[in-house]
Amino acid sequence: MKSSFLNRIYRAIKIDPNLYEEVENDKSATIQAASVVILSSLAAGIGAIHLGVSNFILGPLLSLVSWYFWAFLIFIVGTKLFPDNETKSDHGELLRTIGFSSAPGLIRVFGFTPELMTVTFIGSSLWMLACMVVGVRQALDYKSLWKAFGVVVVCWFIQAFLLLLIVMLFSK
Repeated sequence: MKSSFLNRIYRAIKIDPNLYEEVENDKSATIQAASVVILSSLAAGIGAIHLGVSNFILGPLLSLVSWYFWAFLIFIVGTKLFPDNETKSDHGELLRTIGFSSAPGLIRVFGFTPELMTVTFIGSSLWMLACMVVGVRQALDYKSLWKAFGVVVVCWFIQAFLLLLIVMLFSK
């Protein structure tokens, strides 16, 4: 089990489309996907520890909520607004593929200085974006990476807008 999980992380990091197809169809991989999200968040907390311990403590919880919301939002946008003829997906498939797309975030553990933090956090973010696009393409059965990229970007803007609204509501 442990070697299978580590192998899946390795394949996710390599952006192996077959891995994303595999976890899409493996309902038992949801816990593994959540574990990848938590490990990636912990790595970010360790890499940014010089910014304060609160990042390490709150990070995993916020990451799990964000992961769940991202998958739901991409499910709605990808299956209801921009489906392909072959698109058949559910929230769980997107949870699994998007969860594993967090695997490159593990390198954020090396961001223990401000200079390294910038490089590892930006680099891992771009790498995770590439993984997410492939994961979304597999989960939504899209033919085009560009369409998957478009759905991810649209959902990013929606999530950013909603986060801004929440911050404005609670800042009063």
